[in-house]
Amino acid sequence: MKQEIIKKKPAATEPARPKIDQKDFAFGKENYKWLLIALGFLFVGFILMIGGSSSDPKVFNYGMFNFQRLTLSPILLITGYVLGIYAIMKKPRQ
Repeated sequence: MKQEIIKKKPAATEPARPKIDQKDFAFGKENYKWLLIALGFLFVGFILMIGGSSSDPKVFNYGMFNFQRLTLSPILLITGYVLGIYAIMKKPRQ
């Protein structure tokens, strides 16, 4: 009587998933926070720049030369762009 050795197949296992570490992401939580703040500054800056038109094209409206459109809005836009660059360039904490 010959004994046959039956080889058991290993149980089917799920393929190993790649391990995701914090190092795999380009941005950290703080980077996203700064980026959202920068987008807020840009949004407000562009909203403040809207307007200054006249309903009658023959009448010139001096309202487009006010502090809001000539000074405040560009300051907010420049601040937003600088914060956006800072958010992109900042190294995330590990």
